[in-house]
Parts: sequence; structure tokens; C-alpha cells
Amino acid sequence: MNMLTELSLHPLLNEATQTLGFESATEVQKRAVPLVLDNKDLLVSAATGSGKTVAFLLPILHRILAKQAEPKATRALVLVPVRELADQIVKAGTALAQLTSLKLLSVTGGKDFKVQERALKRLPDIVVATPGRLIEHLENESLSLSELDVLVLDEADRMLDMGFQDNVLNVMKYCPAEHQTLLFSATLPSVIRRFAEEILNEPESVLVHHHREQHGDIQQQIVLADDIDHKEKLLRWLLDNETYEKAIVFTNSKILAARLDGLMRYHKFRAAQLHGDIQQKGRQATIESFRTGKVNVLIATDLAARGLDVGGIDLVINFDMPRKGDAYVHRIGRTGRAGAEGKSISFIAQTEWNLMSSIERYLKVRFERKVIKALPATYKGPKKLKASGKAASSKKKKKPAAKGKLKVKKVKKTKKS
Repeated sequence: MNMLTELSLHPLLNEATQTLGFESATEVQKRAVPLVLDNKDLLVSAATGSGKTVAFLLPILHRILAKQAEPKATRALVLVPVRELADQIVKAGTALAQLTSLKLLSVTGGKDFKVQERALKRLPDIVVATPGRLIEHLENESLSLSELDVLVLDEADRMLDMGFQDNVLNVMKYCPAEHQTLLFSATLPSVIRRFAEEILNEPESVLVHHHREQHGDIQQQIVLADDIDHKEKLLRWLLDNETYEKAIVFTNSKILAARLDGLMRYHKFRAAQLHGDIQQKGRQATIESFRTGKVNVLIATDLAARGLDVGGIDLVINFDMPRKGDAYVHRIGRTGRAGAEGKSISFIAQTEWNLMSSIERYLKVRFERKVIKALPATYKGPKKLKASGKAASSKKKKKPAAKGKLKVKKVKKTKKS
């Protein structure tokens, strides 16, 4: 099905999508676009890379174009957890609206407040914002949401993880009583379901590529490792010998990301690091270098696991195994996007076996064991496994003492003393 001809969207949007080379709708677009056009509240769970941004932008732009005779106002607000995602949505929306006069504006921290204030006075049609900075503008009265038609919460699970729930509820107080709310989340933990019940009005649910489903386009492998030095050698070997256009290496700490970045650049890899200690300008420059191919190995913490929309990533290496199944899904979701094939390789030291086993069970997958003959690990995996796949303890259990005997002895000794 060609989404555009079937959904009777505005001709200018139709033409723009053809110019951009959108041939057909993704599953989330086929299911969500008609419901957004029908003014339904939505709860959408869709994997990163499934086309969800276009799924809400297209129908929103269509509805704003239908209201062009009315006085100009900000008609849609998209709340996002991080600045990079706001900039990406504005870029995607500007491309979709290229043949129209509609304007999108990114409003996030780390940018000049006064410059944003002046831009908001020009009444952009769609504002894409992080919650903290948006509230500053609402309290400053540099933005009015009185004519808002649609509120979108993108990556809602991430927003709640980052502690933005109260901020989101505060923003909603500035919205008119009658508005449409669309909640998008890669995962649907109970906290998101409860939050959805609180803010959505008789919502329709669209569940696509549930996060526990195996990523069919991603080959998932593990490599056993002895220690950090062994992992560093394995990393160099993989980056030298695997075929990839772009690779992301994930660590669980900023210190380790910085160390690996230095090590990889010392060995002449085109590497860069991305984590929370790097200032916004530096982060944006790094992402742009990665996007253009100037850098082809990105060493990152989980900050980069969400909202990083860069094509051509075909290798993800987990230097450290993530601590949760959902974090693992978001990491490997950087590759195998939009039907492309990808590979993820996770290093597993002895202390990470049970974590890896828990993630396998959570996702209902079995990771493929990869052996690098040039760098074999002394660690061969647990000698014994429990039914769950976790390592069985090798310690011999002490035989329990016969009931009563120990107590009697203690009593006798006490009496003698």
C-alpha cells in the first residue's frame, strides 16, 4: 500500500513525501495515521526505527494545513526527553513541510533563551521541546498553548525514566481541555500504562514490533571475555576485521567511554565519544561527524541509545552488557533499521553471564556464541547451568546438622561453664 494515495493527505504533503523517496508506509504509519486524522487519543508502542516520527508528523501537518484560514497559532506540541531528538524531529518535519509555509521550532535547554523567546513570538505551527525549557517559556508567557490541537509525548518511557513525569503533567495544565494526546513509547512497562490511563481519553492502542520480539534483521552474538584488557583486544580485533560502515561501542560508564575513545584513536580508528559530560555543542558536532562518516566508530553510554537517528549503522558492540533488557533493546535498535541488516556483539565476562542470561530470558532469544580464534578467552562459561540459563553455584553445600543435636551440645557446654 502507498500510504499517501490511500490516506488522502494534503497534496503538498503527498508531493513532499514522493520527493523524499517514501515509497510505502511502515506498519506503525499504516495503523497510526488514520487514527490521528480521526482525532483519537493514541497509545503507541513501536520499536525505534519503525517510522513513528513520520506517523505523527504527517497527520498533524495535514490537520494544520486544513486550518490555514484560521488565525495563526501554535497548533501542535511534541515533548521529547533529549535535545538531539527534538532537533531530529524538527529536521524531519521541515522536510515534510518543505512545500508549505508551515514552521517547526526546537525549544530545548543549552540554547539562548532570548533567541527562543523571539522565535516563539512568530508563532511556529509546531513546537518540539524538552519539558524543562518549555516550562520556563510557559511561565515566562513567551508561548501560549491556548489554541493547541495535538500534544505528542515521544519516547515517553525515557521521559519517565529521566524523572520528567511532573513536568509533563505541569505542561498539560497549560493545554486546552479539548485536545488530542498521542503517547509514543518503545516499551510499555506498567508505569507507562498507568501514566497513559491518567492522561489519555479513551485511547486506541497501536502495538507494533513489541520490544520483546526478536529483531529479525539483527544478528545477535556474544563473545566470552576474561577481563577489561582482553575486551580491549577483542574490540580492536572486531573493528579491524568486521565489515561495517558505522559502528557504535556501548559502555556503562563515561570514564570507560573516554578511555576507549583515546585507545581507539591511538590505534588510528576514526573514533569519537558521546556521553553526558560532553557539552551540547560538542555532542551535536560528534553526531554530525558520525552522520557524515568523518567518524565511523562512536563510543557511547546509553545517552546515545535513544533518539540517535543516524543511517548506515550496521555494527553495535556492547563492551559492557547493559543492566536491563530494555536498555539492550535500545542499544541494538541503532542497527537493523528500516529493513537493513545489522549485527550486535556483546562481550561477556564471568561477572556478566547471569545478566546476559536474564536478558535472553526477558527477550525470549538465544544469543549466538562467537569465538575469535586469534583471541580465545580462558573463561569458557559456567561449568553448570540452572534451568534458567544462569550459572549454578559451584560451592558445595554443607550438610545440614541433624535437628536438635547442635542445640543440645550448646546447652550442655553452657551448664558445665
